[in-house]
Amino acid sequence: MPAGGEADARRFYTDVLGLAEVPKPAALAARGGCWFESGEVRVHLGVEDGFRPARKAHPALVVRDLPRVARDLVLDIEWSHDIPDVVRGFVHDPFGNRIELISEPGDAP
Repeated sequence: MPAGGEADARRFYTDVLGLAEVPKPAALAARGGCWFESGEVRVHLGVEDGFRPARKAHPALVVRDLPRVARDLVLDIEWSHDIPDVVRGFVHDPFGNRIELISEPGDAP
C-alpha cells in the first residue's frame, strides 16, 4: 500500500470486510502499514515506495453466505460465473488490490 494509507486500509478491511486490526510487532511498527485478522485469516499490508497493485495476483477469502454479505455491505462486486456451482466475485481495496471473495463449499450459487 502507499505511504499514509493506513486510515483508508482500516476503513476497508475492518468496516467493509469485517477483519479486526491487530498490532504490528514493535520492531515493524515504524515501517507503517496495518495488520488484520479474522479466525485463521491474516492480512498484512506493508508500505511500499512507488506502490502499484498487482494486476492479476490476489488473495481469496472464503465468506459464509457471500450474496447476503455483499448485499448487506453494499459491496461493488464483479461477480464471476466461470466455475460451476461456486459463488465468487472480486472487489478492490482503496489501493487497487484485487481481492477474491468466494462462498463456503455447499453455499447455494
